[in-house]
Order: sequence, then structure tokens, then C-alpha cells
Amino acid sequence: MAHSEICAIPAERLAAEREVMNALPSLRPAIGKPPITRKVDKLSCVRFGSARYSVPNRLIGVRVAVVEADGRLLISDLATGEIVADHAPVAPGEAAICDEHYGGPRPPAPRRAARPRTSMEKAFLALGPVAEAWLAGSAASGNTRLAADLVELAALQAAHGDAMLVAALERAARFRRWRADDIRSILAAGSGTPQPTPAGDALVMALPTVPTRSLDDYALDRIDEIGQAG
Repeated sequence: MAHSEICAIPAERLAAEREVMNALPSLRPAIGKPPITRKVDKLSCVRFGSARYSVPNRLIGVRVAVVEADGRLLISDLATGEIVADHAPVAPGEAAICDEHYGGPRPPAPRRAARPRTSMEKAFLALGPVAEAWLAGSAASGNTRLAADLVELAALQAAHGDAMLVAALERAARFRRWRADDIRSILAAGSGTPQPTPAGDALVMALPTVPTRSLDDYALDRIDEIGQAG
């Protein structure tokens, strides 16, 4: 039966319209303002509000969406819509870093291995990590006579041996003494140098018990009775 509005049989009209129908879009069109996007930099961070926020390092070089919602900063992957980072907003110039985004805890400070250039430096660093730590500390302190100090330390090594020089270097680094003269003084003192140690546990002693008097014994009338009796 023909429909009164379209003047056609609905089933026949539907079959005819199906031939000109197109597929629906695979993604829902965005409603409202477009999201704020940022590109993840080489440090696996995005910059927002003059602050930095970390994201998983697998997204380095990828653009992500940044949204503020309920006092949190949500960062999502534009390709999947997955929220990959959730941070509390920080002040401009600060950074919000999550260790999990880097696959584990970060080192407290970057460590750059010493790169000896001269044969004297190579021979000195052959003494081990203690020599490397002392050399780095001496250079960081601004020692302008480091080359001359290495020559003097080589002479001290020949005179006292490797073991004693390493012990002196360890003590010098502990007390932040970065000159060859300091090493010479430590070696000259020998075993007479003080060996400070951390404070131990508190000394707890059981004190003897003594008899106590009542406060009534110190009343004025009681004192008068004792005086009269005397």
C-alpha cells in the first residue's frame, strides 16, 4: 500500500534509496572547541602553561591532547583517545615528572665518566673509582694547578705505594680537600689522623632508687616541731 506522505510503497522506496546511501563516518565528529595539542619533546615532556609535564617515552615525537578537568591535567593520545598521563598542575617554570613514564626511577644526577687526555691522567685514573672521584672533585672546585698536582701525586704514589695513596685520596674526597698538598699532609700524618664516626645509640643506664619524702614533711609547722625537738 502506498504511503500517504511519500506516495510510494515504503519497502520499495527503501530498496531504491539503499543504492545511493553512503557508509557512516568511522569517527564521531568533535563537538565544541578543538582540543589543545602538544608535541612530545625529546625529554618525553609536553609544555603547558609555561610548565613541563611528562608522558610515556614511547610517545616521543607524537602529538597529544592536553585537557584541564577537575583540577587535574589530563594528557591523552590523539590516535586512540587513551589517557596516558594524569598530573596535578604545577606553577610556571616547574615540572611534573613521573618515573613510570621513563621505565624506572631517574638517577639523582647525570654521571659523565672522566675522559683522560694525558698519560699522567690515565696513570692516575688507573688507581680506581676513588681516584676518579677525587679528580672530578678537584676539577669542579676550580683547581687551576691540577696538572702540577698530578705530577706531585705520582711522586707520592712512588714513595708510599698504591694502597696508602688510595686511602689518602678517599679521606681527602670525604673532607673535600682537592690539592696535592692535602694528600701529602694526610700521608705524613699516617695513622695519627682522627677517624670521626657517627654518633652511636643513647646511653641508657638504670639509676638507683632513693627514698622520697612526702610534701607534708616540708610544711612550716612540721619544720617548727623538728626545731623544738632539737
